[in-house]
Amino acid sequence: MNGLTNFLEKYFVPVAAKIGSQKHLVALRDAFISTMPITMAGSIAVLLNAFFRDFPTSWGWTGFVEAMQPLIGVNGYVWAATLAIVSLVFSVSLGYNLSKVYEVDRLAGALVSLAAFVMNLSQTVAVDPIKNAILAANPKADVSMVQPVWGFLDLNQVNGTGLFTAMLFGFISTIIYAKLMRANITIKMPDSVPPAVSKAFAAIIPALVALYICAIIDWSFVKITGLDVITWISKTIQEPLLALSQGYGAVLLVTFLVQLLWFFGIHGPNVLAPVLESLWGTAQLNNINEAAKGVAGSDLPYQWVRGSFDAYVWMGGSGGTLVLIIALLMFSKRADSRTVAKLSLGPGIFNINEPIMFGLPIVLNSIYLIPFIIAPMVMVTIAYFATTLGLVAPVKIAVVWVMPPLLNSFLATGGDWMAPVISLINMIIAFLIWVPFVITANKVGVPEEEMKA
Repeated sequence: MNGLTNFLEKYFVPVAAKIGSQKHLVALRDAFISTMPITMAGSIAVLLNAFFRDFPTSWGWTGFVEAMQPLIGVNGYVWAATLAIVSLVFSVSLGYNLSKVYEVDRLAGALVSLAAFVMNLSQTVAVDPIKNAILAANPKADVSMVQPVWGFLDLNQVNGTGLFTAMLFGFISTIIYAKLMRANITIKMPDSVPPAVSKAFAAIIPALVALYICAIIDWSFVKITGLDVITWISKTIQEPLLALSQGYGAVLLVTFLVQLLWFFGIHGPNVLAPVLESLWGTAQLNNINEAAKGVAGSDLPYQWVRGSFDAYVWMGGSGGTLVLIIALLMFSKRADSRTVAKLSLGPGIFNINEPIMFGLPIVLNSIYLIPFIIAPMVMVTIAYFATTLGLVAPVKIAVVWVMPPLLNSFLATGGDWMAPVISLINMIIAFLIWVPFVITANKVGVPEEEMKA
């Protein structure tokens, strides 16, 4: 065991630490985190409409649904301004955070990233709805002369579907802008000019070059492929990657890596945030948007999403450490472990596990390595197959990460009562995995003062 730990500490940890501190990945992680107020607002709107519209409709409460129409409409407005345009929001956040790590004007960087993403949007909309309207009004009408309509924003491109394109062009445009800014390839104004005006003029040349490069890429891409970039990326890159993320192997692997990183004191979800958010986070946004349209749980596009980990696996934090705290309080005979467990219980209920991770500690504690890795992998296996087999509805609501276990899964699935049952089963099984190691720890490394007592 010590040999394996030493090997991983020597070869694995330095690489993981470098990845976790790489400035572009840090900016990407922070960009996703910064969109949380928007995504949470949209998710709450979807959740409320599940209780005001979806469930009552399935129960036949048409009168109740009719009475709730004003609230349903308000929630629709909130959704349309948040999750329906999440790619636009994310492009601004990414440009801002990239500019932050490059130490250049953040607002200008955010706007450059936004403009670069908007370039990729389809400039016309399909004419089928217009043709259908004409045919409905006049079946003899000639619809062959109807031209594509310009000037509409396609919500199917600015929701979760556009995230990969927003990432790609956010990086390209903002990095070019930042590099030129740092190279002082700017318009320099006299010292007498107000700072705000001077900053705006300084960003003109870098922004101009960045946006023209992106525009040339977009124009060339359409000429070569016949498709806009968002559509092409969605069909050839994003959809295959999202399909790959739905496989059991991918879910199990990322669970293992999160636990392994945490064992060495490296925040696993933070290091792997670019993967978790770009794949499973995108899948979750797609589920939320479909749920907002009234799509039933069984018909949602993705079974396993970012919130599934929080709902069924990381209860109390990575490793399901709330279960460990309970096991320590029940079976530990060590005063130090029981004290740490008591202090960690409150934070653990709200999924804050740093007190138990570093106070017990679990980090670099060879006694707890096996359950810390095995328990989450067992839990993710149970929850994954419970979801894919239709025993529980897929996650379709973004729930704030500090939501206590059981309640988290209930809300995340839009009120599926089987979700907290699966969570509880997982907690019981994890408890059974943790207990033998807690009992073993009673006999290993007991503090000297306890031995004397």
